[in-house]
Amino acid sequence: MSGTEGIEADIERTRAELQATVDELAERLNPKANVLRALDEAKVAVDDIRRRVTHEERGPEDPEPTTTGWVVLGAGAAAAAAIVAGVARKL
Repeated sequence: MSGTEGIEADIERTRAELQATVDELAERLNPKANVLRALDEAKVAVDDIRRRVTHEERGPEDPEPTTTGWVVLGAGAAAAAAIVAGVARKL
């Protein structure tokens, strides 16, 4: 490979790496994708609560709840409580 061909190959490789990085950043910053991930993590937390109440063991293939899941679940519970309290005050 000549010097020019090597440089062109390096440029193409760098472009491909840069595009992969941009695509990954776009996915990480996508609001809809972030909401869907947070909801999935909250579902895992709800499943963990259900398992604790029913004394069921978590299987090796079952995901472990994350801090994000617990935070989303807690925020949802707080919002629901605020709505119920607001409705109760109006009654």
